[in-house]
Amino acid sequence: MNEDKVLSLEGVCKSFIHNRNIIEVLAGIDLVVNSGESIAILGASGVGKSTLLNIMGSLESPTEGAVRFRGRNLYEMDQNELCRLRSREIGFVFQFHHLLPEFNALENAMMPALIARYSRKKAKETAGDILAKVGLGNRLTHRTGELSGGEQQRVAIARALVMRPRLILADEPTGSLDWSTGQEIADLLIHLSRSEGVAVVIATHNQKVAVKMSRQAEIVSGRIQ
Repeated sequence: MNEDKVLSLEGVCKSFIHNRNIIEVLAGIDLVVNSGESIAILGASGVGKSTLLNIMGSLESPTEGAVRFRGRNLYEMDQNELCRLRSREIGFVFQFHHLLPEFNALENAMMPALIARYSRKKAKETAGDILAKVGLGNRLTHRTGELSGGEQQRVAIARALVMRPRLILADEPTGSLDWSTGQEIADLLIHLSRSEGVAVVIATHNQKVAVKMSRQAEIVSGRIQ
């Protein structure tokens, strides 16, 4: 097995039934994602960018095709295995940060580690280290409402990284931010992919964000161009 290959999609299709009609969203996606690279998934609204990321992250099953994570077909795993993989090997970043407002930056970033039953001391040390790497070492005790939009998204990225995953899936991570802050978040994700060796896949409609990534893949008529 290629040690650099984190994720591979082979003939992935996805269709839905709406009013007794079959709507085909993905029509045979082939894609390989390697360690340390960043990929932008482009396409107009409704072409299936979020659906594709959900399938990559085992949140949604394909109608046809295989999704292999480090050689293993995700959709041949049982639910316990999938839950373990999602919690430890895949980090998710969304357009809206989904931070808990009653907790500070450090506590929010610690959450995945605490859920994985790390000791509070280890979770705190790990989260603090990641927050420092995303430029928030001096904002650990600030609650969500005391952070700017860009800082909140940095906390969300730290939370996604706290378990040292091999893959980060980011769905429009700059979509709710102003242009300048969005560029900073894109640059941060690229830097982390290179420095930490994590694979990053971003769904975006922002061409200026996309061109920063090491590869771009556009969904047209359900296929990758």
